[in-house]
Amino acid sequence: MSSPSTPYVPPAPLEGAARVWGTLALSAATFMNVLDSSIANVSLPAISGDLGVSPTQGTWVITSFGVANAIAVPLTGFLTQRIGQVRLFMASIILFVISSWLCGLAPNMTMLIAFRALQGFVAGPMIPLSQTLLLSSYPRAKAGLAMAMWSMTTLVAPVMGPLLGGWITDNISWPWIFYINIPVGLMAAGLTLGIYRKRESPTRKVPIDTIGLALLVLWVGSLQLMLDKGKELDWFHSAQIITLAVVAVVGFAFFLVWELTEKHPVVDLSLFRRRNFWSGTLATAVGYGLFFGNVVILPLWLQQFMGYTATQAGMVLAPVGLLAIVLSPMVGLTVGRVDPRRYATLSFVVFALILWMRSRFNTQTDFTTIMIPTLIQGVAMAFFFIPLVTITLSGLTPDRIPAASGLSNFARITAGAMGTSIATTLWEDRATLHHVQLAEAVNQGSHAASHTMGVLAGAGFSPEQVLAQINRLVDQQAFMLATADLFYGSALLFLLLVPVIWLARPVRGGAGADAAAGAH
Repeated sequence: MSSPSTPYVPPAPLEGAARVWGTLALSAATFMNVLDSSIANVSLPAISGDLGVSPTQGTWVITSFGVANAIAVPLTGFLTQRIGQVRLFMASIILFVISSWLCGLAPNMTMLIAFRALQGFVAGPMIPLSQTLLLSSYPRAKAGLAMAMWSMTTLVAPVMGPLLGGWITDNISWPWIFYINIPVGLMAAGLTLGIYRKRESPTRKVPIDTIGLALLVLWVGSLQLMLDKGKELDWFHSAQIITLAVVAVVGFAFFLVWELTEKHPVVDLSLFRRRNFWSGTLATAVGYGLFFGNVVILPLWLQQFMGYTATQAGMVLAPVGLLAIVLSPMVGLTVGRVDPRRYATLSFVVFALILWMRSRFNTQTDFTTIMIPTLIQGVAMAFFFIPLVTITLSGLTPDRIPAASGLSNFARITAGAMGTSIATTLWEDRATLHHVQLAEAVNQGSHAASHTMGVLAGAGFSPEQVLAQINRLVDQQAFMLATADLFYGSALLFLLLVPVIWLARPVRGGAGADAAAGAH
């Protein structure tokens, strides 16, 4: 253990091949982690059927990972102080590989859920520490480029997950969605050990804040369970959801009071005293929640009401990474010379534009027209993470980077879960409202309704079948209108979020400089 009084001299940036291989190892670990949070979604029917449980019970495969991951991420700063950045990152990768292997071998649903919870928990420190180690690998002037490499994997993996998961489930078998982590994880662990083993951060024996940890598990676990099960249990019409909400709110209140008065808190909430940290974290979390909510709704609408197959819906989403991959390095190289608040503003404006474009869709919109906003969205994604991470981490000393990264990533992950729950609930609520309004127009006095019913009856449909067909058409239009409402509302929210970015102070000495302060 290092003495707290010993001044810490951060290691010099990596050079040449070591930097390239280091970036590859950290990016591979991040990609594997983010991919695993979404890859199981499309495989749930196959997993549930194979293990002999209902699809509702199968959703715990997703829930268990999300709850455990959300609890572990904000612990990164505390664990780093006790274990060290490199050792913790290595342990996270190796345990993730082992738990992935166990998930694939799981003989029943109970064991699979337990192994998925383990997988989510050990994955917690991986993303914040990959960000921290990547910053330490690059010189100050290239901190933006480091973040570009990191953000590309974080943005592309959630889109790739359902595509890859669907293909593996259809063509091989569902356990392989977990087994594919093994070679990737072993490669990442081997490269990390070779390159970073002599770049360990100092450690100190910080007392374990057991009460803070227990309160964190209590309120975060309750919140995540409420978000995951809310829609299924009809939200606050369910006593279970009300109980979870009360536990989450009360637990959070006690957690705040305890952590703000504890000498060695398990989560460093004092970071929120920094204006750039809280404004950057807030803009990232809300923006990511809006983005993720709409990413979930688009394929649902296409598959359920536009007749698209899972593969076709995946093809509509696939181009989202093209422009992001092309533009991210450019953003990374120039973010040191351009105010990152300008770049983040551009991202939010482009997000608003593509969501407005989607709000103009109708049931006759063709494949190409639906794909165009997805392609443009790559621009918004390229300008999203890098400037906002730069703002959030600006001015922080090296020892606080892991805690700050863990806390901001926790806010982002939680906001993504909230965005998904809120978007799907609002989508169905708006569709119900539109269905009632449209159904009122189906009456004897409506020429269009009478004509359509006459055509269907003439085609040999029974009266019951005619009404079923009419109801299907009303359903399709109701969900189309609900989808347009959601896209339009999200576009407005992105524009309203722009002022939050400008609450941050300008980053001194170039945007990348202070963000890279954690590098050396």
